[in-house]
Amino acid sequence: MQVQGAAKLWKLPPLLKVYEAFGALADGRIKITGPSSAVVLSSDRNKEYVVELSEDGRVVSSNDNASYWQGYLGYPAIAVLIARGLLERPPEAVLGALAGIEWKKLNERARGDHARAGAELARILAERGQAAEPLQAAAEAVVQALRRLGLRQGRRRRPPQP
Repeated sequence: MQVQGAAKLWKLPPLLKVYEAFGALADGRIKITGPSSAVVLSSDRNKEYVVELSEDGRVVSSNDNASYWQGYLGYPAIAVLIARGLLERPPEAVLGALAGIEWKKLNERARGDHARAGAELARILAERGQAAEPLQAAAEAVVQALRRLGLRQGRRRRPPQP
């Protein structure tokens, strides 16, 4: 992926998007398609998000809604960065806790409100008997690593249509 000029830094994602990335990893929805590209399926498997990385992994392009509309690194890119070893993989217990979450439905019920979505996720985790603290610690570690990396925005592409 080529980048022209000085690319903007990605904004840091809310923790909920890191949890969503963990869910994509847990559910095996990431397919590495080339040395610098990957495809991530949405939780309902109706959309494919394309993620591209520069050779050094410092410039990232992703066509998910959060990356395109909000300017923060969305869950597909975070999941790919973990899958490629550029971010530390969380413990399997953390991934397992987030397996099978229907993120699209959860986000729709919350109407884009991250606090409401987080409360819904907490309810689901409690029903599953999962403690939230290890998940939060793992997600915060990813956000801190993203802060240290200072990743830049690559080519901007519109999200796939429903």
